[in-house]
Amino acid sequence: MSDSQETPHGPNSTSHVLADATNASTSSGNNEPADTNGTSSKSSTPKSKSGWDGKLRVGKQATLANPEALEDSDYSDDDAPPVDQIDADEDLLAGESPDVEEIELLHSRITSMAALHLERFQRLKRLCLRQNQIQKIELPDTCKELEELELYDNLIKHIDGLEEYTALTSLDLSYNKLKHIKRVSTLTNLDHLYFVQNRISKIEGLETLTKLTYLELGANRIKEIEGLETLTNLTSLWLGQNRITELKGLSTLTNLRSLSIQANRLTSLNGIETIPQITELYVSDNKIESLEPVRACTKLEILDFQTNPITSLKGIEDLKDLENVWASNCQIESFQEVERVLKDKEKLEEVYLEGNPLQRANPVLYRNKVRLALPQISKIDASYVKAT
Repeated sequence: MSDSQETPHGPNSTSHVLADATNASTSSGNNEPADTNGTSSKSSTPKSKSGWDGKLRVGKQATLANPEALEDSDYSDDDAPPVDQIDADEDLLAGESPDVEEIELLHSRITSMAALHLERFQRLKRLCLRQNQIQKIELPDTCKELEELELYDNLIKHIDGLEEYTALTSLDLSYNKLKHIKRVSTLTNLDHLYFVQNRISKIEGLETLTKLTYLELGANRIKEIEGLETLTNLTSLWLGQNRITELKGLSTLTNLRSLSIQANRLTSLNGIETIPQITELYVSDNKIESLEPVRACTKLEILDFQTNPITSLKGIEDLKDLENVWASNCQIESFQEVERVLKDKEKLEEVYLEGNPLQRANPVLYRNKVRLALPQISKIDASYVKAT
């Protein structure tokens, strides 16, 4: 479950929160102030409408400086901090009411789910065990009504033991050591599914999860978009930081609204025309040279193509609903083209153009030129130019 989501609680619901974030030996040591999205307040990275930072996930940053440095035989880091562990028989939930519906144990050095004796909590709806050292998923039979399970930032290598937990609507296994997506086919009520920062090389095993609306597979080793054909209810798909070379396998996703495929190996946007209904497209940090295929996506509101060898805005002339255009660090030279293509976009609020030749050629006058060319905007490169 994303931090930006809210967990509904009725007037009679009971929740338990126990968080131990005081373990200095595993802190990241970052003393910069953080904004509400979990990112540094100094950052000028554009945010999506949901607050997402366009890279991985809002508010899901691990406390560990490097989560792969823990007990990984394939990883070597002489500077990795020592890790304390709780005893396997230590019961962190001793004395808690059996009627609790929500349990959070964050950064508590847990190595075993069995040690928590969760069988006592038969009304449990949400279980969050983020930032621990759990290697195996172990849930008791008494927790079959569990709806949300978050095991973000642990040491899990295999998806086991979830087949009968069919009430789950949200499952987060991000920042683990998974190589394959297996044994989730029975979880047909899943609505949100997160596998960020694992070692997954193939999208598979999701065919039966037709209720999914939100799928995150960022920061893996995926080379091809496949296995999504039946997920026709998907509205958001995040595939950033993989090894994808082309846009395909998307044509059946008729409800898709947000697509992120940043930091991959795309050289072309061919294929984007198969999902003309999307409203948010994030394709920064690729090798894309032309925006021409985007012409078909007439409902786009947010377009992020930063850090690509794009020289022209040709292809977005008719995208009248554009609100945000993020074009930093491209090869755009002409203020005249910026004005010609974007001045008639009445909904346009925010542009990022820094790092282009048109900015580097005259950085002193750059912002004034953008303001003159696009008088309707309120924000240039993360700085407000007029009250909103």
